[in-house]
Amino acid sequence: MYYYKKLITLLILLYSILSYAQSYEKDTLQGDFTYRLKGRLNTQTDYIHEELFSLQVSKNRAFFTSVQSLKRDSVIENSLQTTKNPDGSISLSLAGVSVPKTRFLSTILQTNENIQYFQLAGMSLLTYKQPVMNGWKLINESKIINTLHCKKAELSYRGRIWVAWYSTEIPFPYGPYKFGGLPGLIIKIADETGDFDFELVKSVPTAELKGKPVKINKRRYTEAIETTQPKLEQALKTARENAAAVLASYGTTILKGQEIVRQKQREQQQNLAYDNPIELEK
Repeated sequence: MYYYKKLITLLILLYSILSYAQSYEKDTLQGDFTYRLKGRLNTQTDYIHEELFSLQVSKNRAFFTSVQSLKRDSVIENSLQTTKNPDGSISLSLAGVSVPKTRFLSTILQTNENIQYFQLAGMSLLTYKQPVMNGWKLINESKIINTLHCKKAELSYRGRIWVAWYSTEIPFPYGPYKFGGLPGLIIKIADETGDFDFELVKSVPTAELKGKPVKINKRRYTEAIETTQPKLEQALKTARENAAAVLASYGTTILKGQEIVRQKQREQQQNLAYDNPIELEK
């Protein structure tokens, strides 16, 4: 897995060189929330992966992405060194720099009308849209979670039954991942199997947000190529399979040889057979 991960990292680094990163200043924060995901990502093991996610709410939309992914952007932008070699190839270096790791490189943008998913596949930023979730069953149950009075709702979505607890005390119709459309912020949501569990763990006081911009790089969600979810997933698969060829086309040398790369790609495909995605049905 090591050399395959290095290839993907280099692709992301190269993309960051070609893209100008900045905040979208028209979006000012009205809410800034952090969720913790506890997820069983592989059916072969009982290991539970934990990762923090940021939900940043502006006037008309909300942005959801991994905190580690945001830190990764910052480290790459501030520390990446590039050198053009005499033969025309490009050397990329993050010598002495630790790049944050994440399993989630996507950005999800929620509005009252739709959900838009963005992800880099190779050197292309792809996106697809889908309607806001509207199949919620509101249940006459309530409880206190992190001092907030919450109400219960259930939803069947892409092969999983989800139980959500939302609070009208925070009147944003958003939540973690693609989940939204309820009359209040989703405080906690988990699927019935217990494989995935998102819970709000931090909220920045409103008084501290005044005038502050959304802290998401513009390149994560603009100038993307529109496609469909199946085509985006196929593009990701193709990018994984062709990582070595993509790097070679940009003049980047793979030091350990093509055969090692191919072996690591075969291992990756075997691991994908035990993948446990949030969305079981497409």
